[in-house]
Amino acid sequence: MKTAQKVSVIVPLYNHAPYLEETIASIVASSYPNIEIVIINDGSLDNSEEVALKLKTKHENIQYLYQENKGPAAARNNGIKIASGEFILPLDADDLISSDYILNAVNAFHLNPNAKVVYCEASFFGERSGKWELPTYSPKLLARENMIFCSALYRKSDWEKTGGYDEHMTWGWEDWEFWISLLENGGEVVRLPITGFYYRVRKGSRRKSTNRDAKRKTVELINLKHKGFIFQQLHGPLRINRSWSSAINRLENLFKKNNK
Repeated sequence: MKTAQKVSVIVPLYNHAPYLEETIASIVASSYPNIEIVIINDGSLDNSEEVALKLKTKHENIQYLYQENKGPAAARNNGIKIASGEFILPLDADDLISSDYILNAVNAFHLNPNAKVVYCEASFFGERSGKWELPTYSPKLLARENMIFCSALYRKSDWEKTGGYDEHMTWGWEDWEFWISLLENGGEVVRLPITGFYYRVRKGSRRKSTNRDAKRKTVELINLKHKGFIFQQLHGPLRINRSWSSAINRLENLFKKNNK
């Protein structure tokens, strides 16, 4: 019988000691038979290391790595570097996955050789509950907003081709820029019809704390790094008012054409 391809679950850890055990339990409960867990302590100031090392003694498929605080992009990259799985699944240390998510995601890759990213339906828990309503993926929409949460499955070989998550993006949004890097030259995205990811909403959640300056820096970086893709999809640069980018660019292009 063919051995199942290994999936490496990458868990960046920063001051999440109260949640880590529950997160790891959700991974361990997976129905997929070949998983390794890589915990990367990103310079936590609480007892995260103590909790992580305790879990490592209980589960032989856990690797543990400590780094000075550099942010989640660097933590994910360093975890992926030492991961031995063919597939990668990032999972923040306070979030959860369902027991059938990984199995269904790997099967989706087998069914669709052109797939580059597989994710699923998602729900909130904690300070907020209910379904996370996500728009349907398209390259044009990806050029102006992110509709794929960070906990999606992809091949390690594709991560290597992109150069990984941009470690300059310590302010957040690094997952959006990574998906653009991964998909700008083609490849399909599959969203499974199951609720497989649970995002914890709490005080200080990164999703709640993004600000105007972070948005501005992200727009500038994406325009610089992915100009070809952005201009192809939006007929010009990504704007601060992202949803208006195509309309503004079309008007500017028309004005320039009429004034030649």
